[in-house]
Amino acid sequence: MDQPISIDYRLLVDNLTTAIMLVDSNLNIYYLNTACEAMFDISLLRASGTPVLNILQAPTDEFKTKESLYNTLHTGQPYTRREATIIVNFKDIHVDYTVSLLNTGKPTHPLLLIELNQRDRMLKISREENYIQQHQVARQLIRGVAHEIKNPLGGIRGATQLLARSLDDPKYKEFTDIIINEVDRLRNLADTMLGSRQLPSYELVNVHEPLERVRSLIANQTKKKIKITRDYDLSLPEVLADRDQLIQVMLNICVNAVQAMTENKDFFIEHQPELILRTRIQRLYTINGAIHRSVVRIDIQDNGPGVPEDIIESVFYPLVTSRAKGTGLGLSIAQNIMHQHNGMIECQSVPGKTVFSLFLPWESDHVAK
Repeated sequence: MDQPISIDYRLLVDNLTTAIMLVDSNLNIYYLNTACEAMFDISLLRASGTPVLNILQAPTDEFKTKESLYNTLHTGQPYTRREATIIVNFKDIHVDYTVSLLNTGKPTHPLLLIELNQRDRMLKISREENYIQQHQVARQLIRGVAHEIKNPLGGIRGATQLLARSLDDPKYKEFTDIIINEVDRLRNLADTMLGSRQLPSYELVNVHEPLERVRSLIANQTKKKIKITRDYDLSLPEVLADRDQLIQVMLNICVNAVQAMTENKDFFIEHQPELILRTRIQRLYTINGAIHRSVVRIDIQDNGPGVPEDIIESVFYPLVTSRAKGTGLGLSIAQNIMHQHNGMIECQSVPGKTVFSLFLPWESDHVAK
């Protein structure tokens, strides 16, 4: 008979995705598990001994929260608060939390057990699943339209070439050349809509290598008129990815950012255009319904006028663009490439600050087959 496995219960609690907090009888923080540290963006070492009300109270209910916590300490009666708003780093997050009395075996040293479930994450997962479905449907529709466009284009081009030869008149050549050139332009657009047929070639990649390649290209193209700031975490692990496709994604976003900052002449005159390339580790992040303990995050930030509010929710859909000369395909293709890597791109934008964030799992078995 196998011997029972000895379990360190702190190790067990630290591997839960539910945020757990212990609070002492003075309502000071005694313990946070890893998920709680990630939620509050604070380490146990730093949080230990600080008043829990600094985090747990909403702006208007300090007395009510304090009274409820003390009531559970004295009576042992648990309670649950739904859709509570708490402040973390000056940002509101929405949680459901349950408070109960923990039996420590020492009546003089009671502890409160607080379990927190972040509603923002569940709403994000639901929104993300809906977005992925719509994105896939839109991609299939666009690919079908592209195929239907390409089929007659070959016939039009061939017929125009035959017409040009039969007319054999220089004064008509200008018109037949226009038809052929426009047909070729439409065919190239259809090829772009169809996307690359080449499968990704995965290898271990340090994300700073493609980032530096893109930074160099942008610096040369803009003749160093754009300030480019690097804020790298050089301790990031390598990711399994297609290096060239990562360059394509990063370059597309950077070019869009440069165009947004420079095409608006008034904005360009009043502001020094700046592009910020930032890399970080993101803890407990959900991608495609799967929770990852940590992912690599790449932020591409600009100080341009921002993405128009009416298209921010659909900016990754095919043919959605705010630029007169844009095709609306670049970001859709970039998102599709990230999906092939089991990653994703998110966008947050207000005037003066637009951030496109690339999320890539770094575990070796994450790649889409």
